[in-house]
Amino acid sequence: MRAVLQRVTRASVTVGDRVVGSIGPGICVLVGISQDDTKDDMEYIARKVLGLRVFNKDLDMWKASVQDAQLEVLCVSQFTLYGKTTKGMKPDFHSAMKSDTSRQFFDDFVALLGRLYCAEKIQTGEFGAMMQVALVNDGP
Repeated sequence: MRAVLQRVTRASVTVGDRVVGSIGPGICVLVGISQDDTKDDMEYIARKVLGLRVFNKDLDMWKASVQDAQLEVLCVSQFTLYGKTTKGMKPDFHSAMKSDTSRQFFDDFVALLGRLYCAEKIQTGEFGAMMQVALVNDGP
């Protein structure tokens, strides 16, 4: 499992004309799931996403997690994180979990984040859709 975290002042996911997920300050997480991922990997990444200290506390940098600061999380399924580009000019996505099983895995991951933190503070995109992700970066 791979997760790319971006600290944001706001982020949203749009599918067509609909905003399907939107947050204020917090983190936007692109989530890639490989064929070999397990529930243990899911647990590890969920705890890392919620516990990584990328926010300031008072005047001290890098002292608070999204959970400590009571901020929001936007999770976006992103199979392209497992694209291999070592041969040729076309990415190879065979390492990514197939969509029929990765949809449930992603849903389980989001549910786990909600159980470990606060379900109301977790938003998602729309699995398998052509999504436009917009965000305002917060920090370096």
